[in-house]
Amino acid sequence: MRKKHPSRETLVQVLAMMISAFCVGLCSAAAQTPQSVALNWDKVVGQSKTEATLQVVVNPPMRRGMAIHDHIFESLKNLQCDYVRYVPWLPYPRLGVAELEPPQDGKTSWDFSLIDPMTEDFMNATSGHSVILNFSTIPQWMFKTEKPVSYPADPNQVFWDYTQGTELRDPSMKEVADYYARLASWYTQGGFTDEYGQRHNSGHHYKIAYWEVLNEVDIEHHMTPQFYTALYDAVVSAIHKVDPQIKFVGLALAFPGGAPDTFEYFLNPKNHKLGIPLDMISYHFYAHPTADQKPEDWQYTFFDQADNFLDVVRYVESIRKRLSPSTQTDLDELGAILPGDNSVPRGSIPKSYWNLCGAMYAYLYVHTARMGIEVAGESQLVGYPTQFPSVSMLDWNTGDPNPRYWVLKLIHDNLGPGDKLVESRASTPSVEVQGFVTRDGKHKILLINKRERTINVTIPSIAGAQVDYVDPTTGWGPPATAKIPRDEISLTPFAVEVLTLE
Repeated sequence: MRKKHPSRETLVQVLAMMISAFCVGLCSAAAQTPQSVALNWDKVVGQSKTEATLQVVVNPPMRRGMAIHDHIFESLKNLQCDYVRYVPWLPYPRLGVAELEPPQDGKTSWDFSLIDPMTEDFMNATSGHSVILNFSTIPQWMFKTEKPVSYPADPNQVFWDYTQGTELRDPSMKEVADYYARLASWYTQGGFTDEYGQRHNSGHHYKIAYWEVLNEVDIEHHMTPQFYTALYDAVVSAIHKVDPQIKFVGLALAFPGGAPDTFEYFLNPKNHKLGIPLDMISYHFYAHPTADQKPEDWQYTFFDQADNFLDVVRYVESIRKRLSPSTQTDLDELGAILPGDNSVPRGSIPKSYWNLCGAMYAYLYVHTARMGIEVAGESQLVGYPTQFPSVSMLDWNTGDPNPRYWVLKLIHDNLGPGDKLVESRASTPSVEVQGFVTRDGKHKILLINKRERTINVTIPSIAGAQVDYVDPTTGWGPPATAKIPRDEISLTPFAVEVLTLE
């Protein structure tokens, strides 16, 4: 009996299955084959200036009596960061604007009753550390509009349309400058005298290291470089008369990549009044996947966009060094925002997202340290539905810190300004590595897994070292600690680890 030969179609199917199985085997073997990391502790390539820190944006959960109020300020205090940025911001006019109505008939509307409690709690939580205050929202009545802009009577109600108008009613800018001078006096000099000569006493005598002049001026009121620079000069001059010790941060741009003319103009001392300091500039970055991307794709988008932002930083640095080399840089909003963020249903954000964001912040920290950037500020301590929940470092229901918070604490507690950076290389672009010789002489290695898969890494002479890490196994808890038994370490998805060598 003649044997029946398989059909051509069957042979093609079998061959395809064999090729597929072979490729899977190769991929599996590649995944199990350890990657290598090399560090040359004798070759110092730079010295870090970078402070790992965060921003705190005012919103209703921070108010006294709210469910997570105590957790918020306890978490802030436990970080012990410097250069913490505090921003009473536009979505809640009653929580951020101290004079909501224009002076009229000998009366003013100055009112700190809702603003002070949060500000006092912030200053107490950051006591002993430098802060950057940014009362970013100019009273809307100082701008020309067709009709007065109303705002909610409920201080907890979000309102996104407060910052209307592009032309000040007082073209001399004195009205705005005087408003900020009185704010500074309220918090540093125990009070101020209002527009009609009435004294208002606060009892506050806080030390404010920096005052940031407005926020995201490329969006809010759509200020030109010339307009903002003139307004910056007016505000700085007025505040300096109140407290000559305060330093200033300028720009706070939302989209720095599209604003080379702004940097060129603002950083040129010739465009400022004589004696106006250019202490520090700031700008922001948020990774943002598209709505049609799946969560498993975010890892590529986030790190690709982070690399694009780092190119922007390098470009801005070239402008800064050329025009105003003594000016420092504060990247004071670093984070990610998911599509439709303010309408994201509760529980719809994957847990892996928080680890991914933590890994991305650590990645940005490494590169900014290599570039000599002074401040890398994670955004933001607490967000919640209607106010950027995907940017939060705390659970807006419980107040518990999420992995973004713990990555910041891990970096802040182990690394900082004055650390020496040594030559460091990884055999795979999926792993970021940097060796540090800390100010106290310890050898530390920061490892970051940029991918949502486990990667094994071999590193000479790490057996016996201590590793502190944040990864999926630590959940929403603090960094875990372990001893490394051999010269190989397993990096779980989006792991951020600090090795301390013996």
